[in-house]
Amino acid sequence: MYDANKHDRSELPSAAQLLRSTLIALAAAVAILVTVVLPAEYGIDPTRIGRLLGLAEMGEIKTELAEEAEADRRLKAEPGDQSSALGVLIGLLVPAAHAQEAWRDAVTFTLEPGEPAETKLDMAEGAVAEYAWTAEGGRINFDLHGHGGGESVTYEKGRGETGDEGSFTAPFAGEHGWFWRNRDDAAVTVTLQVRGEYGAFTGVE
Repeated sequence: MYDANKHDRSELPSAAQLLRSTLIALAAAVAILVTVVLPAEYGIDPTRIGRLLGLAEMGEIKTELAEEAEADRRLKAEPGDQSSALGVLIGLLVPAAHAQEAWRDAVTFTLEPGEPAETKLDMAEGAVAEYAWTAEGGRINFDLHGHGGGESVTYEKGRGETGDEGSFTAPFAGEHGWFWRNRDDAAVTVTLQVRGEYGAFTGVE
């Protein structure tokens, strides 16, 4: 019986044609991956085409947000009892060598989520300042630095901290102090105590 729908084998693509079509499709997929997907999703742009199309910047933003989210997740996953206890102790205790010496200045301020603040000490070259601070209600980012006379220095940085104490020596005259920012999702109250060789103390700006 004759099948009218049966195709002539000569009309079917050959193995060489199928291989060529597959290679073309694979090359197109690789091109899209390199020029569109990698720049837009991961900020990886080996051909620079993604940056010309504005995709690389979008990918870099996504990657940065993902890294910040992962860092925040890890901080929140850490047990908080020891950190909180340490923060309380820092606020109550002073270095043994200065156990009887009172703090010269102290300030307490509250930062809402995303809010920044700055505290400064006016110090001469070679002057030494001691400090202790605690954060209640959450964790906070800080940058202890100094600048003046065209010079700048970073003493210490921290992310997601609940307290710290120590001292630093000013390598040049100028303003030395802390930049604070609350990256938590709740208000954080910071108490800072300082003493040492400095002039004016600016509480919060």
